[in-house]
Amino acid sequence: MKYKVNLKKTEEGYAVWCPGLPGCWSQGKTEEEALENIKDAIHEYLAAVEELSKDKESRYVDVA
Repeated sequence: MKYKVNLKKTEEGYAVWCPGLPGCWSQGKTEEEALENIKDAIHEYLAAVEELSKDKESRYVDVA
């Protein structure tokens, strides 16, 4: 699965966040490190969402 992420150069390196997942962000000293770190952050974010919704009634919808 692909997620759009935004990068911003900072004095410490790079900040990176996923606009489609509110609150999902990370950082790294290099652009490459920041992109690797956001992958981990997205994985953890989705795992937390799954855990929080595991006992809830859910449906899937297709969006064109």
